[in-house]
Amino acid sequence: MKGVLLVNLGSPESPEPKHVKPYLDEFLMDARVIDVPYLLRALLVRGIILRKRPERSAAAYKKIWWEEGSPLIVISQRMHAKVEKLAEVPVSLAMRYGKPSILSGLQELHDKGVDEVLLFPLYPQHAMASTETILVLAEELRKKHFPQMKFTIVPAFYNKPDYIKDLANSMQKHLKDFEYDHLLFSYHGISQRHIRKTDITKSHCKIDGSCCNTPSPAHEFCYRHQCYETTRQVVKLLGIPEGKYSQTFQSRLAGDKWLEPYTDIEINKMPEKGIRNLAVVTPAFVADCLETLEEIAMEANHQFKEHGGENFLAIPCLNDGDEWSQTVSNWINEWVAAEKISV
Repeated sequence: MKGVLLVNLGSPESPEPKHVKPYLDEFLMDARVIDVPYLLRALLVRGIILRKRPERSAAAYKKIWWEEGSPLIVISQRMHAKVEKLAEVPVSLAMRYGKPSILSGLQELHDKGVDEVLLFPLYPQHAMASTETILVLAEELRKKHFPQMKFTIVPAFYNKPDYIKDLANSMQKHLKDFEYDHLLFSYHGISQRHIRKTDITKSHCKIDGSCCNTPSPAHEFCYRHQCYETTRQVVKLLGIPEGKYSQTFQSRLAGDKWLEPYTDIEINKMPEKGIRNLAVVTPAFVADCLETLEEIAMEANHQFKEHGGENFLAIPCLNDGDEWSQTVSNWINEWVAAEKISV
């Protein structure tokens, strides 16, 4: 029997430091998030970062927390409920960090008799610290707890026509009443080292401005290329002229070289360039979360206006939109149909 496991990032149980700290510990101690030897990672995370970060992060979570709970979890649950009604097989929901866990999601499917799982990371672009860590943990859990289970992996969908169309339609809907001077595509940042580590050719990715535009097998797992390709296809579909949009990367840890240009720095420069009305979209996420609701819709908004900007629009993610939920269920049903045909 076939089934599906949708997997997103996750969230603390509450916006209190006592719950944020273990969540951050699980997240930052992941070897694919901070990819240094264990002892150094433990010293950095548990000896330095977790001394003060939980309080700061908790304060940020409190700004965006909903009555129902974490926005990311609530939105994911709503989207899951819609997909479940449209899919032809059982669908479960899990988070890479926190609850519901990947183990609980696989157990739920197992209890329903599922032995063939479509593993569906809810990330448009592939990265070590997002897609890859989900696949690695899921495989470890499969071997340990469900050895008879078979996985099929949903690859990065950054350039799939249905996804591009849904993203473009959603953006267009939110932009129709907003006269923007500039549209910014802000993607979550990752370490440049991660880009080179995921280069299967071991030679293509130089992050020099040309490698992402030069065809290569490396692009199958290159987060940077996939971000630029998402932007290129959406811009083409919406007919946005050159010069009226740009792309940046948000969120970074100090002490490492991350993908540039940085969102906060670029936004702060925009008013002096004559950009008074700014719209920002965050296509690295399919569900609104701390990075979109607090970092962009609140902090970036504030900084933009502090530097002379006038109007700021944070375009929501696809969330549990009907079109997006239908697209996800269509992909699931196509997999089911293809599997039936091939048997």
